[in-house]
Amino acid sequence: MADLLGTGPSDEKETENEDKKEGKRPWDDIPKSEKIVTTPDLAETLGFYDINAVRREQRERENSDPSLARFLCAELTRGYFLEHNEAKYTERRERVYTCMRIPRELEKLMIFGFFLCLDAFLYVFTLLPLRVLLALLHLFTLPCCGLRGSLLLQPAQVCDILKGLIMVLCYSMMHYVDYSMMYHLIRGQSVIKLYIIYNMLEVADRLFSSFGQDILDALYWTATEPKERKRDSIGVIPHFIMAVFYVFLHAILIMVQASTLNVAFNSHNKSLLTIMMSNNFVEIKGSVFKKFEKNNLFQMSNSDIKERFTNYVLLLIVCLRNMEQFSWNPDHLWVLLPDVFMVIASEIAVDIIKHAFITKFNEITADVYSEYRASLAFDLVSSRQKNACTDYSDSVARRMGFIPLPLAVLLIRVVMSSVNVQGALSYSCLLLFYLGMVTLKVLNSIVLLGKSCVYVKRANMEDKLFERPSTAAPGKTPSRTRKTSRGTAPSGTHPSCTSITAQPTPTASPTLRPETPDPDPDTLTTSPPATPEQKEEEGMEGTELKHRTPKKDLLDVDRFTICGNRID
Repeated sequence: MADLLGTGPSDEKETENEDKKEGKRPWDDIPKSEKIVTTPDLAETLGFYDINAVRREQRERENSDPSLARFLCAELTRGYFLEHNEAKYTERRERVYTCMRIPRELEKLMIFGFFLCLDAFLYVFTLLPLRVLLALLHLFTLPCCGLRGSLLLQPAQVCDILKGLIMVLCYSMMHYVDYSMMYHLIRGQSVIKLYIIYNMLEVADRLFSSFGQDILDALYWTATEPKERKRDSIGVIPHFIMAVFYVFLHAILIMVQASTLNVAFNSHNKSLLTIMMSNNFVEIKGSVFKKFEKNNLFQMSNSDIKERFTNYVLLLIVCLRNMEQFSWNPDHLWVLLPDVFMVIASEIAVDIIKHAFITKFNEITADVYSEYRASLAFDLVSSRQKNACTDYSDSVARRMGFIPLPLAVLLIRVVMSSVNVQGALSYSCLLLFYLGMVTLKVLNSIVLLGKSCVYVKRANMEDKLFERPSTAAPGKTPSRTRKTSRGTAPSGTHPSCTSITAQPTPTASPTLRPETPDPDPDTLTTSPPATPEQKEEEGMEGTELKHRTPKKDLLDVDRFTICGNRID
């Protein structure tokens, strides 16, 4: 009995010591369920882990079972932070602001380009007849003065006389084209045929504008080419005949366009007019999803300016023809105005949507339109230089594809057939109208020139006005070009065509330019031979430079209304 009592406490102590050595806790013998998973992050109180934390963890595990109610609760209370991707959302906001700025910047360019086209168009009616009269007067009075050593006419006067002759001959040929017969012939066609015809006429107009200015430039250069040079042309008369037929055919083409538009205005259900306006929205599909760069967008902008101005003239012709048919009744004008505004509004809306999405998809900022405006202003300022090689109207034609001669011939033909000029009062009104056009032309030119100077200064393009580009061929770089770049033009060039933006500049003294001595061959250090790896890298760089297309400046890109948005 004593032995049993004596050994009892010692056995209990031994079992406690063994439990401590094994690291057991008092609650380790509690039966655990399969769902309980102990975690190392249990709350510890006075050296022992709290069993309440274990039970709390067990309840959380039980509540974490997937259920529809918990899914809906999580979806309704789920949160996120946009500031974790701040750069992306800032970029998206800037795109929205760019799209909001596009209409204003685009319309600034369109308005400036519209007045440029208007200035070139008014020049044909106002100043060109006066210049032709002065050139003819100079030609007839020169033999009487006894001046044999000088030229009969300056190159600019020869070009003016050629333009006047082309307009007179084309106007005479347009008398044989019956506008009324053409109108009724087009009106008898179905709506689908007229829609196809109108699309074909738009494509043909772009093709005519593309090739027409080349024909006129070839005529001007053939007529004014220096005689001492070897001539490779077919002669002035064949070029003149080609130019006359081009202007005549282009005028007939624009007349068919005006007749089709007139039929659309006079249709009862206006279905043709709706189809023609929907054709503008088809243009969005063909251009928005293409890749555009700055030069391509500049080309499209100039084409849109030319197209908008041409549409305005066509609408003017339609209104004149309709007013003539209704004996100039003012009430009929209010019937035409809603359709006119609808056509203009659809054209403006299509241009804004098209340019907004093109700039968005190609990541082009809205500031690019100010660069385009500065480039057009540079053309205007450079054409006013003393030694300019081209007339202002011709520079607009090359830049935008707008050729005013066919449109002017058609407008004169329509006006003369719509208005009967009889009596002294009618001629007096015609003279007053001509003087008003001259005043409008002069004021428009003054305002445009002032605005252009401001745009050129803002774009820091003043230095380019005094640059004297080389007159060599594009593929040739003669060594004498560097010598003549600071001085006068080479002796082989024509005095009136030394540069598009030529301006007399002070020549530098030869003593102020230090001559660089030839390097001594003894002092030249020889470079180590290249390794095969370096040769391979140089070869790869050479092929990359060979296949890389050179980036063109906006001032170097010419003739922007070639169809297909192509830049040579």
